[in-house]
Amino acid sequence: MDYGQPIRFGVFVIPQVLAPKRPLEVAQIADELGYDLVGVQDHPYQRSFFDTWTLLTAMAMRTERIAVVPDVANMQLRQPALLAKAAASLDILSRGRVELGLGAGGFNEAVVGIGGPKLSPAEAVTALEEAIQVMRLFWTAGRGLRFDGKYHRLAGVNAGPPALHPIGIWLGAYKPRMLEITGRLADGWLPSFGYVQAADLTAGNERIDVSARAAGRDPATIRRVLNFGEPPDEDTPAVLSNLALQHGIDTFVVAEGGDDPRAHLSAFMADVVPRVRDAVAEARARL
Repeated sequence: MDYGQPIRFGVFVIPQVLAPKRPLEVAQIADELGYDLVGVQDHPYQRSFFDTWTLLTAMAMRTERIAVVPDVANMQLRQPALLAKAAASLDILSRGRVELGLGAGGFNEAVVGIGGPKLSPAEAVTALEEAIQVMRLFWTAGRGLRFDGKYHRLAGVNAGPPALHPIGIWLGAYKPRMLEITGRLADGWLPSFGYVQAADLTAGNERIDVSARAAGRDPATIRRVLNFGEPPDEDTPAVLSNLALQHGIDTFVVAEGGDDPRAHLSAFMADVVPRVRDAVAEARARL
């Protein structure tokens, strides 16, 4: 189950307020070392975390090449048209370096506590599906746009600006309905290792692929991005190569490291990344 996508690597940054310089410094280190993306979790109700979108904007302005991604945005608390505008704006300002990880939202009590809606899991998934449609419509930069959903509406908005590049929507999906939506509407799948194991990745990919084909889409165009927070060891290159070749993963988002993120990320880039890319390239060349 290898979809032939280039193998990419990213860094998952903790938006911790108690060490205010660290998230920006880690983003800069990742950019300098050649990582492909930096991801930030989205928990607005967490008092010790920065707001994710504010932090991503600051990261984008402090870096030159790396993509910035909410990993993943809590769509119970992010109004889709406004998020679409914010993403397009930052995409222009960063010269095309924005992608969007989206989730239906968890921690319902905390969501309600900060003023969000009280939705059942099924209702939250419906709201997310509507949000994807609203965002894609908004990115057309059309005039008088309308959308009449159960949870989200546009009532004649003049949208814009258009993004600099086609922003990918990657879904943090685990259950069947979310996986089906991923195959039908999204540009990528973004689960976290631990919440899923290798067998779950295979089953999830199969469900995504069936949904994509039913919608007339090529499953190989859908990115498979995995948050991989396991501490690296001598087996890590083989583990990641297997996840790529046997379970379809094309992008690995790894932890930022402990007290010395530069040393950690430098060692990972030097010792793990080339071995994974070489192993995948050699296996593909044999096909």
